[in-house]
Amino acid sequence: MADEISTPSTAGVPFAGENVTVAGLNAYQSRPLGDSTGGMLLLPSVSGISPQLREFADGLAAAGVTALSWDLWRGRPGSDDLSQLETQLQWVSELNDESSLTEMGQLLDHMFDELGCRQVGVMGWCVGGRFALLLGGRDSRLANVVAYHPTVPDTPAPNHTLDATEFTARIAAPAMILYPGADEVVSVESFRRLQAALDSRTTGPSITHVYPGAGHGFTGRAQQGDPINKAATDLSWPQVIAFIRATTLV
Repeated sequence: MADEISTPSTAGVPFAGENVTVAGLNAYQSRPLGDSTGGMLLLPSVSGISPQLREFADGLAAAGVTALSWDLWRGRPGSDDLSQLETQLQWVSELNDESSLTEMGQLLDHMFDELGCRQVGVMGWCVGGRFALLLGGRDSRLANVVAYHPTVPDTPAPNHTLDATEFTARIAAPAMILYPGADEVVSVESFRRLQAALDSRTTGPSITHVYPGAGHGFTGRAQQGDPINKAATDLSWPQVIAFIRATTLV
C-alpha cells in the first residue's frame, strides 16, 4: 500500500517518494525513476520519519539509490520540532532490540525480494546509528553499515539488551562511523571502543570520521544553527553518499 507521492527532484536522478506499508509496517520509500539495484535501509533518530529524514531518503534516491525508512515509532508522528523531544525520548525507552531488528529484517527482505535491490546497506542516526551497528553485526546480507553519531553511552539503557560494541566487531561489510568530538551523550571512550571493535575485524574496510567541536546529533535540523555542526553536516554528507554509491551500485 502506498500514498502521498512526492514531486520528483529536478536535481540529480529523478525520483519519487511515498509512504508505504511493508508486512504491516509503516515506511517511507524513495526510489529513482528507473532501474536501481542499490538500496539503503534508513534508521531514524528520535525524530522518526520526519521532514528531514525524508530529505535524506530523497537525497539518496537523487543519487541513484533506493531508500526505505523504518518507522521506529510505529505510526506515531515523526517531528524535527525540539518541543517533541521529551516525548520522543520516552518512546525510545520503549523500544525493544530484538523486535526492532526483526522489523528491519522484514524491510530488508522487501528490498531484496520486491524492490529488485541486489546490494543493500543500512544507515542510522543517533538511536538509529546504534541499531545500524546491531543490524550490521547480525545480517550478513548488508553491503555497508553507516552509523551517524550512534547513541552508545558508557552505561547502557535498561532496554539495550544487545551490546553494540560486540555486534560492531561482527560486521562483515564495509563500515563507517561518524563521531562528533564534543558529543555530550557518547563519551570518547565509548567511541574508541566502537572504533577498536571495527579495527578488530578481518573483513570489510573500517572508516571512522571525527568532527571536532560538533555535538551529538550534529546532522539534526535543529542543530544547524551552530556553524560547527553545519560544517560537519555539509562535509560529511557528500562523503557518505560517495561511500554508499561505491558499495551499493556495483
